[in-house]
Amino acid sequence: MTPRTATVERNTLETQIKIAINVDGTGQASFTTGVPFLDHMLDQIARHGLIDMDIVAHGDLQIDAHHTVEDVGITLGQAVAKAIGDKKGIVRYGHSYVPLDEALSRVVVDFSGRPGLFYNVTFPRGMIGSFDVDLFREFFQGFVNHAGVTLHIDNLKGVNAHHIAETIFKALGRALRMAITADERMAGIMPSTKGSL
Repeated sequence: MTPRTATVERNTLETQIKIAINVDGTGQASFTTGVPFLDHMLDQIARHGLIDMDIVAHGDLQIDAHHTVEDVGITLGQAVAKAIGDKKGIVRYGHSYVPLDEALSRVVVDFSGRPGLFYNVTFPRGMIGSFDVDLFREFFQGFVNHAGVTLHIDNLKGVNAHHIAETIFKALGRALRMAITADERMAGIMPSTKGSL
């Protein structure tokens, strides 16, 4: 199989981001975003998705983390789309339920080519340390818009905000891993009756 790797740079007046990924990796990762809790969540995607990632972001953190978190989501979506390519031979769909103590979340992804975010998560508090939980939706919206995926995120149980967030990102990693796996029986075949995604 041709290596499924990508490097994407995105530069705006608000952020400068460079992401290199290997979607057939082992989960090795390096993050420098200036937002420690985002780094922790990205590490869940990498390790549970077996996606090697190197992410460097410089953003206007003197304002807040909004632009950095959103733009990392956008750039990661672009990198995933570029690495996957035409999507021939992939499983296409992925899902995962992940628990962490009292918390349980489900993530379902479809590499449909149609961006859609269906986000059913209520956090018990607005902040996890210094991280504003509203920014999770911004991250996922940026990701789906640029990866071209439909993404359903449902938190089913949980009272600890950190646990809830972690189950979501772990489940996303595992769902991505399932969806982008090369299916030997589908080698060279587009996983759609339309013939394109």
